[in-house]
Amino acid sequence: MSDTEIQIHRIFINATPERVWAAITSPEFSRLYGYAGDVDYDLQPGGHFEHRAGEDMKAVGMPDVVVTGEVLEADPPRRLVQTWGPVWIEDEEPGTITWDIEPSAHGSVRLTLTHDLTGRPTTAEQVAGNPDPTNEGGGGWPRVLSGIKTVLETGEAMEPSAADGAA
Repeated sequence: MSDTEIQIHRIFINATPERVWAAITSPEFSRLYGYAGDVDYDLQPGGHFEHRAGEDMKAVGMPDVVVTGEVLEADPPRRLVQTWGPVWIEDEEPGTITWDIEPSAHGSVRLTLTHDLTGRPTTAEQVAGNPDPTNEGGGGWPRVLSGIKTVLETGEAMEPSAADGAA
């Protein structure tokens, strides 16, 4: 049996590729979706990436910086490839995530997130989107992508849900 695991998550968003790119790479957007923290990217190969904890994450004991990585490829507004390493999982090396932004003929965008989790079983379980809000990771990548869609299409942050562990 192989320990290779690739997770692919897709969502269609009624937005331009430029807006989707900004939602992924700018703190003005990142604090409105997912786990509500600021991202910081140096968008050149070898550039640093970090995701800082939002107030809710800090309230449950997370450190100021929760995910770190390195930018491997940046082709705005089409593709971003980076390493992605949650700091609380100390026994696994960072994996690679690829954000592909593809415009459709109808004006929407298909956003595909591919996460190479080979040899990273703990991270794989946490980012998959566990349906049990009391279990590790909450809504994972499905929650993040749904949050990006909600922010870009409505201008509002997605309401907390059972996936967050909130009532």
